[in-house]
Amino acid sequence: MRENPKGRSDESSARLAAALTVAVDHRWPVVPGTVLRGGRCSCGDPDCAVPGAHPDDPSLLAATTDARMVRWWWERQSPDAPVLAATGAAVSAVSLPAAAGARALVYLGALRLPLGPVLAMPGRYALLVAPYSLDSLGEMLAQLPWVPSSLRYHGQGGFLPLPPGGGAGRVRWVLAPRVVAGGGVWLPQVGPLLGELVEATARLDSGRSAY
Repeated sequence: MRENPKGRSDESSARLAAALTVAVDHRWPVVPGTVLRGGRCSCGDPDCAVPGAHPDDPSLLAATTDARMVRWWWERQSPDAPVLAATGAAVSAVSLPAAAGARALVYLGALRLPLGPVLAMPGRYALLVAPYSLDSLGEMLAQLPWVPSSLRYHGQGGFLPLPPGGGAGRVRWVLAPRVVAGGGVWLPQVGPLLGELVEATARLDSGRSAY
């Protein structure tokens, strides 16, 4: 169990513990996100599109798995910051509206397709997968008859909020990461899942009941 240093709030301790678990055990690079102060994003942009839910200082490029750096960030610099995982190198994801995501998980389970970690974010589900390139993703999407605009891809240069979330909303694991022997987390390839996720989102967008 991670320690709870004297004087730290339970929420701050939970964020530090989560950041260390993700960086050290899961081996996913993490970085602190912005926070909400007086209803405004700490990045200072009054027109911020995602207040309290994006990297700023440090930037996404600084994301790391180094435990010493992670401790410094969440113990001294940004104890209230949400934990963000940088996507593309060690982990990627596909996200879709929450209703479609919940239906897709039921269907994928019925097909007995192996699933990796699944996040529930405000209004969306994200299925975490092995890293993919934009070229390979484009080739897979080109083979589908239609791709809904509400499906999003979290690859190189992207990020995901991780539990427990922050000012932009709570985040939880629907399916928690499973650490494998030797460290790291098993992640499925995106290809076998993509068609079903597109279908679930398309049916929701068209107003038809999915599955």
